[in-house]
Amino acid sequence: MISRRGFIGTLAGAGLAAAGCGVLTSETSGQGLASALPLPGPFTVPLPIPRTAVPLRPGHYEVTQRAAQVEIIPGIRTEVWGYDGTFPGPTFDLRRGSRTTIRVRNELRVPTSTHLHGGVTPADSDGYPTDLVVAAGRGFRPPQMAHARHDPAQWSYHSGARDYVYPLDQRAATLWYHDHRMDFTAPQVWRGLAGFALVRDDEDDALPLPKGERDVPLMICDRAFEEDGSFRYPSLDPSLLVRPGVRDAYMEGVEGDVILVNGAPWPVLEVDAARYRFRLLNASNARRYRLALRPGGTLVQVGSDLGLLAAPVPHESLPIAPAERYDVVVDFARYPVGSEVTLVNTLGEGAARNVMRFRVARAVEDDSAVPRRLSRIEPADRAGAVATRLFDFRRTGQGPDTAWTINGVPFTPGRPLARPRLGTTEVWRFTSDFHHPVHVHLAHFQVLSRNGRAPSPADAGWKDTVDVRPYEVVEVLVRFEGYRGRYMVHCHNLEHEDMAMMADFEII
Repeated sequence: MISRRGFIGTLAGAGLAAAGCGVLTSETSGQGLASALPLPGPFTVPLPIPRTAVPLRPGHYEVTQRAAQVEIIPGIRTEVWGYDGTFPGPTFDLRRGSRTTIRVRNELRVPTSTHLHGGVTPADSDGYPTDLVVAAGRGFRPPQMAHARHDPAQWSYHSGARDYVYPLDQRAATLWYHDHRMDFTAPQVWRGLAGFALVRDDEDDALPLPKGERDVPLMICDRAFEEDGSFRYPSLDPSLLVRPGVRDAYMEGVEGDVILVNGAPWPVLEVDAARYRFRLLNASNARRYRLALRPGGTLVQVGSDLGLLAAPVPHESLPIAPAERYDVVVDFARYPVGSEVTLVNTLGEGAARNVMRFRVARAVEDDSAVPRRLSRIEPADRAGAVATRLFDFRRTGQGPDTAWTINGVPFTPGRPLARPRLGTTEVWRFTSDFHHPVHVHLAHFQVLSRNGRAPSPADAGWKDTVDVRPYEVVEVLVRFEGYRGRYMVHCHNLEHEDMAMMADFEII
């Protein structure tokens, strides 16, 4: 049930939207940005598979953030900012409990901060937005702005490179890493600073799910391009987004008109007539997808953000908000050899309705299976929660004071909204006025309810990101395990994040 106070707050948010925030539909999540160059036809580019990172020695990796010219639109060169100059960056294939150190070198002209999304990570390696790596020889000072979130005392710098330490004391899961720089996350991820990190363990390995070349990561995102092939974005300086007109046009977030999968536009993958495991990641800044197969088929979900479900969940269509991940199995033996199967986004329009295509090439032997039971997931029990907290994600203010806020407050580093205790669980209630994919650093959670009713089938399992839809109340049971220190809760619509829709919490 929604409390009277929560219901009144929701109505107040609805009134605010009606008064000054424009028309919000149930599926809108961003403002479209059109490309200025001719776009290729769909399903002509082969699906690339990101290379797997190779350790320098056991447990130690090094990756360099640098600019590179790559071919995304056929025949056109685009400058990306990538880990090792690639987009997506290399995939880190890691093992549960294998303490891993990744040295990130920065050769870009801008500071960066790398966040392992979904990682159970010590606070000093979590990629806090003001804990920056600056290219060697480049000076940097915090922006000279009056707002408290630019207090110089909250900023720290590493010259040239820094080591991020990941103990990986967590279940097998499809994680990802991306830039998390204060105020600039959206444009820097848009330019390519993102990649996969896969954690494996014995439980997942023992299942007869598809493996090897039939275990495929798919990073889905959208982009727009200038006439010369460069990435098009409203402004690579987010401070310009507060200018009248620009701010209002892109306040909801930015959506491009080209759908990329693993950095390729509307690619095609030749598949065997067999089962495949696809690790779906929505790495878009703002765009939501509802994925489905055409001319028909079932996406059998076996994993969520943070690993295996208790049992498989079949979907005819699957909603996925920015930063969410789903591991699904598709059985291409159900289609005749020679068939073409298209993954579509039923929320998209025009070319953005297509995502990618599969061509069923040959009949093969297939010893994989989807077992009826996958893992043991303890049921979410709110009775053990030691506290209930409200986090209200809302647009506040008017005119030049308009901002995306949590509990009415723009992000201020060092000012925590909560101090949960390590080893406890709490109920966190998320309310909203718009689509806000809410991400909690470090702490993992299970969805308890949506508007006082049962969670959706797509909410199953352990998660770190949940799509909170307009005027919804979503309750999650958050488990605080791992480490003490300062972490974050924020909207993963990256434009909202850059416009201060973040908050600290401190685990004590």
